[in-house]
Amino acid sequence: MADYTKMWTDLGLNLDNHDALLENLGGAYQSIFMSQEHRPEGMGYFDFVMSEAHGLRIQELRDEQEAGRKIIGSFCVFVPEELVLAAGCTSVGLCAGADFAQEEVEKVLPRNTCSLIKSFFGFKLGKVCPYMEVSDLIVGENTCDGKKKSFEIFSQMVPNFFQMDLPQNKAPMARKLLKHEYEAFIAKLEEMTGKRIGLEDLKQGIATVNAKRNALARLSKLRTANPSPISGLDALLINQIAFLDNPVRFTGKVNALCDELELFVKENKGAKVENAPRVVISGCPMAIPNWKVPAVIEATGAVIVGEESCIGERGQRNTTDASADTIDGLIDAVVDRYFKIDCAVFTPNQERVEHIKEMAKNTNADGVIHYGLQFCQPYIMESFSVEKTLEKDGVSVLRLETDYSQEDMGQLSTRVEAFVEIIK
Repeated sequence: MADYTKMWTDLGLNLDNHDALLENLGGAYQSIFMSQEHRPEGMGYFDFVMSEAHGLRIQELRDEQEAGRKIIGSFCVFVPEELVLAAGCTSVGLCAGADFAQEEVEKVLPRNTCSLIKSFFGFKLGKVCPYMEVSDLIVGENTCDGKKKSFEIFSQMVPNFFQMDLPQNKAPMARKLLKHEYEAFIAKLEEMTGKRIGLEDLKQGIATVNAKRNALARLSKLRTANPSPISGLDALLINQIAFLDNPVRFTGKVNALCDELELFVKENKGAKVENAPRVVISGCPMAIPNWKVPAVIEATGAVIVGEESCIGERGQRNTTDASADTIDGLIDAVVDRYFKIDCAVFTPNQERVEHIKEMAKNTNADGVIHYGLQFCQPYIMESFSVEKTLEKDGVSVLRLETDYSQEDMGQLSTRVEAFVEIIK
């Protein structure tokens, strides 16, 4: 990595904290990812992206800003990248996958707050997330009560914040609410850029994001092979990088990797041995550098063949229909696509359980591990119905609840090892 000290200083990062974060992140990456055997050559690009995630990629974003482009940071798959691109802006995901500055966080949030919320507060208060600092606008979406109330505090910590309300059921009035919020978001983007979004702008934005989703769906399909040609850890990493990288470049690299994986499938090459226990991991999103549970699972010799998660299947499922010939028609298509997301915020949410069953079947999974972040009430509460419904259909389920610390690694390993022995 080049010397980006001046850039980080200009962004207002705490250099000591940031150096400590990068050192820990680099060590974890080496031990978790680079120690894997039988990795495809195409993963070299994604390793490079990770090595420059706080360097070259941030420099690219600053170069875009100098050229007049706005950077839009967000936490959630409900924020439509199609609209951001149509406005001539760039979308980036924000840091929220590790504990940082927890003593400072607990001065402004209760201790029993969801780990993910405490994480992005910690990255901000510790001044270690360049994506937050480079963003011209940060979008917070009300996907749960914890986020809704915490954003009241977080919005005072950043210079430009946009709060997006979201429906919590799938009634017709709820769809109207979602459309209203997306129209308000469009108005905010147009105000920032001084430019109205045109029909062709939105069509191009939709095409770019659809291409990215199709590439990720292609990767998911290849993982159904036995043996799976790529580890679950590497597939998760790719889905995580999807929120950071240039979308057109990223799409090309994923498709190139899939070309290589298709050859692996033909040659019966796999990340693990043939007939290794196959697991679908379901539940809370896993943002960089949250690799703890997948690393524990695959250390047993099992292979993760799908993620029923916002950073995974839930985020990539369904494309947006670009056939309408009016702006309002295209906005309706965007709303329709995002209204299909089966986040645990919705009630009732039977379609999520059905999607997990469908994934388990399509990936030939031997079991499902439901992952809940500590104090994430929506997903933890849904985990009981997920377990009950799937086991009634003969699918073995293990429910895990954890946080970002390493303190429960021994307990997690014991429970996962026992589960993998059962599903072998």
